Amino acid sequence: MAVQSPNPEVKQALLRQKPAFVRAGLFSAAIGFLMLMPPAYMLQVYDRVVNSRSYMTLAMLTLLLLLAYVVLETLEWARQGVLRQAAEGFDGALGERVYDAVFLANLHGARNLGQIGLRDFGTVRDFVSSNVMAGLLDIPMALLLVGVIFWIDPMLGWFGLVSAAIQGAIAFFNKQSSGAPLAKANTQSYVAQNFVDASLRNGEVVQAMGMGEGLRQRWLKIQKELLSLQALASDRASVFTTLSKYVQLVSSSAMLGLGIWLLLEGKFTGSAGLVLMASILAGRALAPLVQVIMGWSSVVNAREAMHRLQDLLAKIPPRQPSLPLPAPVGQLTVEHVTARAPGMGPASKPPVRNVVFSVPPGKMLAVVGPSASGKSSLAHLLVGAWPCMGGAVRLDGVDIYGWNKEELGPHIGYLPQDVALFDGTVAQNIARFGEVDEAKVIRAARITGVHKLIKSLPKGYRTLVGDEGVTLSGGTRQRIGLARAVYGSPRLVVLDEPNANLDEKGETALAEALRMLRAAGVTVVVVTHRNNLLAQADLMLYMVDGEAKAFGPPTDVSRAMQQLAARTAAQQQSLDRGLTTASVAALPPRIDVKTPAAATR
Repeated sequence: MAVQSPNPEVKQALLRQKPAFVRAGLFSAAIGFLMLMPPAYMLQVYDRVVNSRSYMTLAMLTLLLLLAYVVLETLEWARQGVLRQAAEGFDGALGERVYDAVFLANLHGARNLGQIGLRDFGTVRDFVSSNVMAGLLDIPMALLLVGVIFWIDPMLGWFGLVSAAIQGAIAFFNKQSSGAPLAKANTQSYVAQNFVDASLRNGEVVQAMGMGEGLRQRWLKIQKELLSLQALASDRASVFTTLSKYVQLVSSSAMLGLGIWLLLEGKFTGSAGLVLMASILAGRALAPLVQVIMGWSSVVNAREAMHRLQDLLAKIPPRQPSLPLPAPVGQLTVEHVTARAPGMGPASKPPVRNVVFSVPPGKMLAVVGPSASGKSSLAHLLVGAWPCMGGAVRLDGVDIYGWNKEELGPHIGYLPQDVALFDGTVAQNIARFGEVDEAKVIRAARITGVHKLIKSLPKGYRTLVGDEGVTLSGGTRQRIGLARAVYGSPRLVVLDEPNANLDEKGETALAEALRMLRAAGVTVVVVTHRNNLLAQADLMLYMVDGEAKAFGPPTDVSRAMQQLAARTAAQQQSLDRGLTTASVAALPPRIDVKTPAAATR
């Protein structure tokens, strides 16, 4: 199952479990040796007990056989435990790395790759401790049993070897025939599950607008393709499984017939018991091959999962350790930034283009502009969630995207439009699912004016919010999200439409929170459509179609916005009325974007 890759992390994680696999192999060797006991018992019964008619010999041989069976089952149990330890070791060696890669893949736009990453990891882990893996470990001992048959008689040995070769050929053709449709079926299964998950997440929209039937038909179409591929793979695999069983049964019986024929022809000098022993060994030797062939779908699933998992880890390299940096003061600088959302094609238009501005520590910047002007995209860049195609976003002169997020996170507060609460208590969400410091949690709630509201909940700060905060109202979710953003001692707080779901009381609490943040020297960036927050802003950035049209003090930017609006309206009128180019040139001049230095002097 080894995967050749320039980034063999999965292979390395499996190789770390080599001691466990070696122990499992030794147990398999002992199990294979004990598989000789039943035919040896039968041989001794025929050769000794029947001829001597000794009850004591029969009793002792039977007792030895029973003890051998006890040891055999104990070894089977021990081997399964060792394989389970190998699976747990694999999980421990690669689990955190896979989780980080899945998270970053989703963040970078490769959502489908990320969604199946953990499932693929679980598939490989489960295969390590599966019965099919045990069957693979038994194959070397199966070949040893064929060697014993050679010792009994070369012709019988060759017959057993040919039977094993036929089983191997069946396994190969089974892989070639059923592997491709089974891999496609697995991919289609992920598509179907993701579609259902998306439908469930947006159930209220589906119900309200009567989209259920259309989505159901879409799911049925995906499901039909999935079942068709599974049926094709199953039909092909069942043919080879049946053929494998047939070869096993025929080989065992034919081995007995061949041995008796050799005995009658005088070409076999041993006893009839050896012939019977060879027949039993032939069945034992082919059993692991049959087990692997019958479980071949799990082999294919694990192999495909390894390839996808390795592809994920190759595309999302591990984070490189960086030198610890001092806590930031809050100087925010945006240097000619151009960016698009991760996962967007290179032909798509970047939602943020050549944006330049600077915000001193302790100042508040209001980002305004029409819808789809790039304001929320800019917010993603300011907190280091998106990379820049060009330019850089710097906090105290350090590129914020490359800053270790575990180190930087406590100094950043972020409230996105989609508040994104997580299944847990109110206190855990405010404390960012770290160690809950009750004093800091209550302080953050008081700053944002949500303390009394939280105390009115059924269990106060220990109230479970449910998945995505489903048990709370939109305004309550937003206010708890705001408390999470100011938890601890952030030096940069970015709020994207923080008052979208707030009532008058919530608006008042938000205004007071912004005042307290500024008084504490926190740099604040607020994306808003509402004018009531602009009164507190020290600076304003006006964006249109991904570009910064004006930046500076709010009064200057407001004046520039009016001039831009007047110019745009006049240009439109000139187009409607067919005015000349000369009349358009007489309109107020365009306001250029100020440089950071000019805006902050």
